[in-house]
Amino acid sequence: MAAPTDIEGAHATTEAEGHGGGLPQFETEHWVGQAGYLLFLFLILYLLIAKVFAPRMRRVFDERTETVATAIATARSVQDQAAAQAEAAKAELAQARASARATAEAAKARVTEEAKARQAAEEAEVNARIAEAEAVIAQSRNAAMANVATVASDAAHAMIERLTGAKASAAEVNAALKGAA
Repeated sequence: MAAPTDIEGAHATTEAEGHGGGLPQFETEHWVGQAGYLLFLFLILYLLIAKVFAPRMRRVFDERTETVATAIATARSVQDQAAAQAEAAKAELAQARASARATAEAAKARVTEEAKARQAAEEAEVNARIAEAEAVIAQSRNAAMANVATVASDAAHAMIERLTGAKASAAEVNAALKGAA
């Protein structure tokens, strides 16, 4: 046999050492060291989580909870303020409507009173004109009635003279007219 090279020698050494076969994790002689490493790593991880990572996460969760609670409280406050402002706006609108109705009713009453006053003034003016016209008519009627007697007397004279050919005296015509009336 020839002298082993480095690769062949390393291969021969591993075959001689691992002659039991299988994985070293499952060999019972290594379990005590593996358990010690496991406990040591578990303790380090536990201390890191308990002392570093968990407090940081708890602080972040608390900050988020506080931020959400503050945002909800602010939103409720704003919602309450908006509801109060809406109620105030409704009250102002109702007051403005009532004021507008009152103003409209006052204007309507004022216009109605002005119209009634104008109508009364116009009626008074018309009544004055009617009274004036009736006075003029009465004067005309009285004047006409005064002239009727004269016209009737003249007409009676003319008729008598034409029918009889003789002239009647004024006393006879007046007596005939008074008897006919």
